[in-house]
Amino acid sequence: MKLRELLTELPYVISTRGDMDTEIREITSSSRDRTERGLFFCIVGARFDAHDYAPEAIGNGCVALIVERYVALDVPQVLVSNGRAAMARIAAAFYGNPSREMRMIGITGTKGKTTTTYLLKSICEKAGLKCGIIGSTGTVVEDQHLDSKLTTPDPIDLQKMLRMMADEGVKVCCMEVSAHAIDMNRLDGMSFEVGCYTNLSQDHLDYFYTMERYFETKKLFFTSGMARNAAINADDETSEKLKEGLKQPFITYGICVDADVFARDIEITEEGVRFKVGMNGMDEIGIYMHMTGMFNVYNALAACSCALIMGIAPEKIKEGLEAVTRVPGRIEVLQTGTPYKVILDYSHSPDALENILKTVRQFTRNRLIAVFGCGGDRDKGKRPMMGEIGGRLADHCILTSDNPRTENPLVILAAIEKGIKPTGKSYEVIENRREAIRKALRMAEDGDIIVLAGKGHETYQEIMGIKRPFDEKVIVSELLTEMREEKGNVPPTVK
Repeated sequence: MKLRELLTELPYVISTRGDMDTEIREITSSSRDRTERGLFFCIVGARFDAHDYAPEAIGNGCVALIVERYVALDVPQVLVSNGRAAMARIAAAFYGNPSREMRMIGITGTKGKTTTTYLLKSICEKAGLKCGIIGSTGTVVEDQHLDSKLTTPDPIDLQKMLRMMADEGVKVCCMEVSAHAIDMNRLDGMSFEVGCYTNLSQDHLDYFYTMERYFETKKLFFTSGMARNAAINADDETSEKLKEGLKQPFITYGICVDADVFARDIEITEEGVRFKVGMNGMDEIGIYMHMTGMFNVYNALAACSCALIMGIAPEKIKEGLEAVTRVPGRIEVLQTGTPYKVILDYSHSPDALENILKTVRQFTRNRLIAVFGCGGDRDKGKRPMMGEIGGRLADHCILTSDNPRTENPLVILAAIEKGIKPTGKSYEVIENRREAIRKALRMAEDGDIIVLAGKGHETYQEIMGIKRPFDEKVIVSELLTEMREEKGNVPPTVK
């Protein structure tokens, strides 16, 4: 593809230098990638300016540059006003604008994005629509699963994944849309048939600094014109502010206030949740989901609202919601063969931790044991908040490392302790996460529930900037095997 062809729909071009008929065969934002006739994006980041690495990119096979300032190299260069937005549009053009070949559904919000995409995928498949997922658990198409580093991948990886989906015959793509992706223009130029707003609670303030900026970034997904229709959680306190100024059609969903799509007669049990879904002009439908918790009622309403906007029949919505038995790392009950339960959950923000502990408390027959920490190099303000929540809602907490990244884990744990100490609840600090899980398993008794919070679907632990293998399903299985071997028992496999 010629360089000028990649610029056809690019509104950010200021000027160009060199031969715009240069043939481009690959695109990259990493100067270390070896390419054949590559196009290198000189992105200005918080810590690095890729313009400084343009010579390395040229040395590794790139033949042209996208720049925000011209560099002293004798290769074709395109000067743009916004490098990140330009990369998103050029990546889409390079892969043939694959999102235009599918119905795009974008889910944004602090919590519930992953589960909502899985529920909506199931609904679409019951309606005969081949559906793919892009989100924090990776890229999913039928039984294929590809890992991803980011909730919403960078533009080059994103468009490559979308191209793969389109070529596989995917008709609907359900995407998690992170606030970071919106702020960094990763979705620039894309159009979504439906945008869904789940909620807003404290997270990522290391990046956004204030809740107001975090909210305004989320809202931009709707006000920028990317989402042609919207589904909004009416029960979230920010929903009224979100609706202000929206020009596209939208519907609301909720439980506590008047909403277009609503749930009633909710019965939450250890095994799942029953409720009825109603909408003006539609007969109520009874749902029995095999995942528990009030937050999953909201996730189901979000998926239902998106499906209704898409024109999917209520009976297919029911079939789809009832077909999902688990979502990786989301209130996932491990099959341990023990008299106590072990639940895996990705809850790594205050609101998410409170939700999972409140839900599990409803069916805990004995003690609730919470094992959790906080990520390093991230929002430090939530650490004492999560400590307070753990102390208030659990019977015993084991504070441990999550992903300390480049921070001293003991500093992180000390901040969590500041929140848990005033509660007066029982807790201990075991920095090594494997040993923390071992302690929880050893102390658990009949009727106890252990909640391993924070890691969920992740299969690594990041310590001093290095990602090391750490799959909690595997860890629990190994530890139970060790414990049973000590007693001479044959262990079952943890699933």
